[in-house]
Amino acid sequence: MKIQNKFPKFNKDKHNELLSQGWILIKEPKNIITSIIFSIPLMIILGLISWSIINIFSPINLNILQINHGSFSITINPIYILIVFIFIYIHEFIHLICIPNFLTSNNTFLGLTWFGGYAYTEEIINKNLYIKICFMPFLLISVFGVLALGLLGGLTPIIKFLCIMNAIASSVDFLNIILISTQVPNKSKIVMNGNSSYYKKII
Repeated sequence: MKIQNKFPKFNKDKHNELLSQGWILIKEPKNIITSIIFSIPLMIILGLISWSIINIFSPINLNILQINHGSFSITINPIYILIVFIFIYIHEFIHLICIPNFLTSNNTFLGLTWFGGYAYTEEIINKNLYIKICFMPFLLISVFGVLALGLLGGLTPIIKFLCIMNAIASSVDFLNIILISTQVPNKSKIVMNGNSSYYKKII
């Protein structure tokens, strides 16, 4: 595993090599901004799912908003910003540990970027594992985490906020799941090249 602050770049030579070997380019957004825009409906859906699970145990109190006579202000404790960034890395670390042999792989990366962070691998993985890697942070934090903390009475306001933010942040992961599920046949392998993904059916 390597740690770096820039997302791996698209390699034209690798692209041509993959195509010559029978890999098929997956149609997907080519940058994070476009991915976020396409993911907005998923942000709403996933946020509402997490919100609904939290409300089973404890109503959400929006006390971060101070509303007075038709106007409002937002009070944010600076420590919350640090906690949010820690949670971003927890989210990415969950992705990372789902990648086989991530510690010894020279093609797997954990990065710090302007949008927080990323986990990325150029190892060849199968379709089902790819979907699992995308799905796990939402499942572990915003579903199982909420259920466990709800049963234990540990859903504090900041934890509620972070679980909902994690669900919203998982929207790009779910967009990837949709793209892979609709374009890649079962029993296929997937490999990354920068922001581009390719698949090849297992023979």
